[in-house]
Amino acid sequence: MERGKKYKNAAQGHVKGTLFSLEDAITRIKEKAYAKFDESVDIDINVGIDPSKGDQVVRGSVMLPHGNGRKVRVIVFARGQYAEAAEAAGADVVGLEDLIDKINAGWLDFEYAVATPDVMGTVGQLAKLLGPRGLLPNKKVGTVTFDVAHIVKELKSGRAFFKNDKNAVVHFTLGRVSFDKVKLAENIRAFVKALVTSKPASSKGRFIKKITLSSTMGLGTSVHVEELIK
Repeated sequence: MERGKKYKNAAQGHVKGTLFSLEDAITRIKEKAYAKFDESVDIDINVGIDPSKGDQVVRGSVMLPHGNGRKVRVIVFARGQYAEAAEAAGADVVGLEDLIDKINAGWLDFEYAVATPDVMGTVGQLAKLLGPRGLLPNKKVGTVTFDVAHIVKELKSGRAFFKNDKNAVVHFTLGRVSFDKVKLAENIRAFVKALVTSKPASSKGRFIKKITLSSTMGLGTSVHVEELIK
């Protein structure tokens, strides 16, 4: 594929496989970002698991100190006092049967869905639609709870979820190129700490194998693993 002039300019001096300190990697990403929009800063981490084994799934969440720069929309399936609490906490849409009908009709304009445990039997009819998209409320990640106000506020403030893919890589968005270096570094360290904590008990040997940072349009920059897991 023929690359554009801006990409080629950004790629000058880039040597694949070179390892950088976290500070230098962030500096390179910010300096070499060339898109006209505020690119996201992403991290890819190769983890030491067998993704084909169910007991080695890496799944968790992290409260990013500075958010990831995305404005998220949160919906809540609830009734009565819990619906009122969700609305007061800032949920974008709250409902139950009417909300289910809206989603069945094709509306998916949200990033997170929360539900109280007592209505999950009803919400379950959306499993085939929301499950494959990672949008179904899930007790394991805290989105099935009676404390709807707390989880809504956390999701709005920067809590985000992660999970490995079929190649044993965890992809995650940490922020935007416009974030200053300190904020990006603090978000990165918070994420890596949460990821290490999520290591499955059945995973043996080295867990964090490779860490790569990149912007939306930029090249991957490898970071010294030891610096982030010490």
